Amino acid sequence: MEEDVKKWLWWGIPVVVAAGLIGALYYGRKHKEEPVVQQVQNEPVAPAPEQPSNHPIAPDSAGAPLPPLANSDAVLTDSLAGVFGRSLDQFLVPKDVVRHIVATVDNLPRKKMAVEKWPLRTTAGLPTVDAQGETITLSSANTSRYEPIMTIVRNTDTKQVVALYKHFYPLFQQAYTDLGYPNGYFNNRLVEVIDHLLETPEVKGPIALTQPSVLYQFADPSLEERSAGQKLLIRMGSENAAALKLKLRELRREIAKPTG
Repeated sequence: MEEDVKKWLWWGIPVVVAAGLIGALYYGRKHKEEPVVQQVQNEPVAPAPEQPSNHPIAPDSAGAPLPPLANSDAVLTDSLAGVFGRSLDQFLVPKDVVRHIVATVDNLPRKKMAVEKWPLRTTAGLPTVDAQGETITLSSANTSRYEPIMTIVRNTDTKQVVALYKHFYPLFQQAYTDLGYPNGYFNNRLVEVIDHLLETPEVKGPIALTQPSVLYQFADPSLEERSAGQKLLIRMGSENAAALKLKLRELRREIAKPTG
């Protein structure tokens, strides 16, 4: 039983789409990585001088008043259902949604992530590998495990996602400040993280793995040393990663373009 639990932790949840702000980046957290201590999600650099709003979000003066951050789950989950449909309900963890999205986005460029802060539930089933003698590779059958969430991603209207994000942006900013960035600007960080994910290399063909202990690792050191977010994209398979990158580019164009 203990070994099965560790296997589940190695495979992450793909990034639900930063576009859905949920992170696609984020639905496959079952990649066999070592368990992460809770404080990892609170690992900001020392407070720096206030960041300029390089990518300002225009205030949503026409929308309904926002609830307090602590009471925002019900309103936000209903709004997410309006964009993604109720099919998202089976994946979404409906507690502290804003805080978990912000923590997940902030952690994607890091080496480790706090798995208990993911905003989505894990994928069904265990990952499969192909083994021939001492050679172990990631099975191509794993890509089908992501199909339910990728169907949602592919059918998502990015402009609707951005409208929802802008409406709730004050809550995302508050959660980012509370995370340990009193002088930071969350939309700057989101754009920065999207750029980082878009730099993920496309890996074709069987991906070799090693198993130095109970946990699998990428055999290629250049892959194993990449960030948690980039490794998530690689594990999803090249086709899924390409579809997700397309949505991330659409999202970036909407939230990074000049206002006014």
